[in-house]
Amino acid sequence: MRFTSEQRLDDGVAERGFILDGIPGILWTPESGSGPLILIGHPGGVGKMYPRLADRARHSVAAGFTAATIELPGSGDRPRTAEADEARVDLRRALAAAEPVDEIVERLVSPLVDQAVPEWQATLDALLSVPEVYRPVGYSGGVMAIGIRLAVVEPRIAAAVLFAGSFVPRSMFDEARQVGIPLHVLLQWDDEGNDREQSLELFDAFGSEEKSLHANMGGHTGVPPWEGDSANRFFTRHLRGTA
Repeated sequence: MRFTSEQRLDDGVAERGFILDGIPGILWTPESGSGPLILIGHPGGVGKMYPRLADRARHSVAAGFTAATIELPGSGDRPRTAEADEARVDLRRALAAAEPVDEIVERLVSPLVDQAVPEWQATLDALLSVPEVYRPVGYSGGVMAIGIRLAVVEPRIAAAVLFAGSFVPRSMFDEARQVGIPLHVLLQWDDEGNDREQSLELFDAFGSEEKSLHANMGGHTGVPPWEGDSANRFFTRHLRGTA
C-alpha cells in the first residue's frame, strides 16, 4: 500500500489517499490516537460520493474509530466491463417495465462480489499494518451483497451495519443464512430502487442471533441523520468492547 496524499481536516481528522495494487482508497484516522477499523462500503464512485463518504468517516472517527474505503471494480477510473454495462441497461429497462430482474441481478452483482471481496480483504491486510488501525473490524454500508460475502468469509469482521438499498442475487440467500456476526440493517421504506419485500425476506434469512432492522420512511438518500449515531453505538458495543 502506497500513500499518495495527506491532509488534515478541520475537525482534527487525518485523511490519507492510498493506492493498493492499482485500487485507490482513503484512510481516515484521528490526528492523535488510534481505533478499531470500520470499512465504509458504497455503490461505487469514490470521487462522486466523496462528500457523503467523508462525512460518514468523520462521524466514525469522532466516535473513536478509524475508517477506510476503496473504489469498487468498474467504478471511478477503474476499467469497466461490457458485461456489467449491458446488465445495468437491462436492469433499468426491466425495472421500468415491471419485469422480473432476478437473472439480471445475478449477472450484474455476482461478478462484482467475486472481485470486490478479495480486494477488500487485501486492503484489510494492508490497513492493519498501519499503527493507528487495529482489530476488531466493522463493515458499514453497501453494496449489501458485498457486505454479506465479507461477513461470511472474513473472520476479522466482527459486526456489520448493512444498507438495504441494493439488489441481492437470490443465489446469495444461502450465504445470508451463514452470517453469524451481529447485524444492524438500515431500510428506507420508500426506496425507489430497492425491492422492499426482498429486503425483508433477506433480513429474515440472516443467521445472526443478534440482528436489528431500522426502517425509516423516505427514499434512497433520505436516511435520517440520527441513524449515524445509532450505528456508532452499535459499533461501540461490538468493536470497542472487544478491542
